[in-house]
Amino acid sequence: MSAVLPPTTAVQDQRRHRGASLLVWLLAASALLVLLGASVGSTGFESVLHMGQDALARQIVWDIRLPRTLGAWLAGALLGLAGAVSQGLFRNPLADPYLLGSASGAALGGAVAMALLGVSPAAAGWLARLGLTSAAFAGAAGAVLLTLMLARGVQHTLRLLLAGVVVGVVLGAARDLIQVAHPNILEAMQVFTMGSSAFVGWQACILMAAAWLVCALAAWALSRLLDALMLGEATAASLGLPLAPMRAGLIAALALATGTAVAHTGLIAFVGLAAPHLVRSIARVTHPWQVWLSSLMGGVLLLAADVLARWLIAPQELPVGVLTAALGGSYLLWLMHRRTFGGGAGL
Repeated sequence: MSAVLPPTTAVQDQRRHRGASLLVWLLAASALLVLLGASVGSTGFESVLHMGQDALARQIVWDIRLPRTLGAWLAGALLGLAGAVSQGLFRNPLADPYLLGSASGAALGGAVAMALLGVSPAAAGWLARLGLTSAAFAGAAGAVLLTLMLARGVQHTLRLLLAGVVVGVVLGAARDLIQVAHPNILEAMQVFTMGSSAFVGWQACILMAAAWLVCALAAWALSRLLDALMLGEATAASLGLPLAPMRAGLIAALALATGTAVAHTGLIAFVGLAAPHLVRSIARVTHPWQVWLSSLMGGVLLLAADVLARWLIAPQELPVGVLTAALGGSYLLWLMHRRTFGGGAGL
């Protein structure tokens, strides 16, 4: 007798193996990029080479480059995780972390803080930075709560999407009015809307790491709902899952992850949208794997873009949000050109 596994079991084992392989590669790429990020800057590699003898070089690497590098990875990991949750929850390959209005809310909160408190992303004082970050996070959380109020809960996915679009437009208009009334904040708001990890310190890294751990564990614990929703709403309900509480938990994780990332690094496009697609193009795995792999992929993507933004025109640097938008948009256009949109290898 030949011991042949059933096709479904064989396929599951193959996907699990590919998922584990991708996990190892992403962890290795993350470690390599962290080392590279700590070495790239306006003073070049010399700062790393002279860390042991030069106090200034040690300060540059330890107090500036390393927290910025880890902050970029953590922000990307938060956005990648939020993108996986968003696409699974709304069953839409074009869903991104900003669908519920969190990006517009964070930008509005940042604009209010800059107008009233006179702070900016480049503020040196930790109190000013905390005020700006708190305002941006409060704006993101408030936007999500407003979206939930307009949608009357989490039961209707389409209503949530429409409410998120409306909230995003209205809050974006409010931010524009504040900028018109206070033109002195235009330059600072430009930095925020283009996205940057240049102002991330160790305190921000600790906050983002804590938020990432909480959100990742919550999304992983509730990921069976995302697998069930792939079979349809009625099928998910027939499995006996508490849909409303689980949906609320996933939306809370989505909002916390997105709000934390945006509050610390500004608006960075396409990372949350592209990371889950890249994972699916490499390994077709279930959502318990998907949330972790997409998070790691998001960290790798944003950190790679951040290192590239620092290196391309050094000693100057490009806004990392502009670079991710250009590269991510090009990637999605390539996928559309290959007609894989919605059902192919990448989407």
